[in-house]
Amino acid sequence: MARFWVCVAGAGVFLAFLVLHSRFCGSPVLRNFTFAVSRRTEKSLYRLDVDWPKHPEYFTGTTFCVAVDSLNGLVYIGQRGDNIPKILVFTEDGYFLRAWNYTVDTPHGIFAASTLYEQSIWITDVGSGFFGHTVKKYSSFGDLVQVLGTPGKKGTGLNPLQFDNPAELYVEDTGDIYIVDGDGGLNNRLIKLSQDFMILWLHGENGTGPAKFNIPHSVTLDSAGRVWVADRGNKRIQVFDKDTGEWLGAWNNCFTEEGPSSVRFTPDGKYLIVAQLNLSRLSVVAAPPVGSIGECSVISTIQLADQVLPHLLEVDRKTGAVYVAEIGAKQVQKYVPLNSYVPAFGS
Repeated sequence: MARFWVCVAGAGVFLAFLVLHSRFCGSPVLRNFTFAVSRRTEKSLYRLDVDWPKHPEYFTGTTFCVAVDSLNGLVYIGQRGDNIPKILVFTEDGYFLRAWNYTVDTPHGIFAASTLYEQSIWITDVGSGFFGHTVKKYSSFGDLVQVLGTPGKKGTGLNPLQFDNPAELYVEDTGDIYIVDGDGGLNNRLIKLSQDFMILWLHGENGTGPAKFNIPHSVTLDSAGRVWVADRGNKRIQVFDKDTGEWLGAWNNCFTEEGPSSVRFTPDGKYLIVAQLNLSRLSVVAAPPVGSIGECSVISTIQLADQVLPHLLEVDRKTGAVYVAEIGAKQVQKYVPLNSYVPAFGS
């Protein structure tokens, strides 16, 4: 199994070690050594948990997405491939628990909705088979509970609601759902649904102007009631009011090289963690104050080895740990916050 070891050292010097394990080489061999010097003096905010997971051999496909059930300490991973389990479940300590494959075709995004009253797993499926072009709700053991969209049939319709390559979703504790639909398909939409799946508002036009999208790839919320969308093709993050859908602003100054592929906030709300796929880079960005969007300001970066390709990430709302699904390395890695900068949830 390919394992990438990334360290942050000193005034913004990052060392990335690529170690290829016996599945490819017959024995562990140190294959590559790269380093990059950052453009500024940066704080070290995270360290790689090199012992997570305990058994990486369970990664048998291409790992596209990861979700965290913070309440129960579980990590869900979606992977693609033929004749393999599509969903893997680990503990937050890295122990493998179970796998399931029921009615999952080609997972793209995954989200764990976990409250005292309900624990569920939501998956966006971009497959071309019978289960594709849907957003599906499962129990934690893989029982199918709800299907949104027209299974196996892509489309642009709203009644009934249809999807084409839905990229990701975010579910509030209230049950309201935010979906970005359009990972290179017919649609370029941000849709808010109520807990009973009624459309509350949407933005759905392809373009470069405000509230228009080109491959909306990831969506998240902050504690101030703002919706943040990784508008990947337009190389920016757009921000909306969660209640009205009003466009509040955009960040594009941080993403001139490549657009963001994933966005998540730290539990304290101070930082936004952003992945850039083809740059193999994670950025820690300062969150703006309430009432202001301002400009993007990068506080720290983690430069991964070439071709690691971080696709989507998730942040544990309780511990602040960052889990990164890497489609190039075919693994998920865990980064642990240094407490002096990113306090745990509720502290």
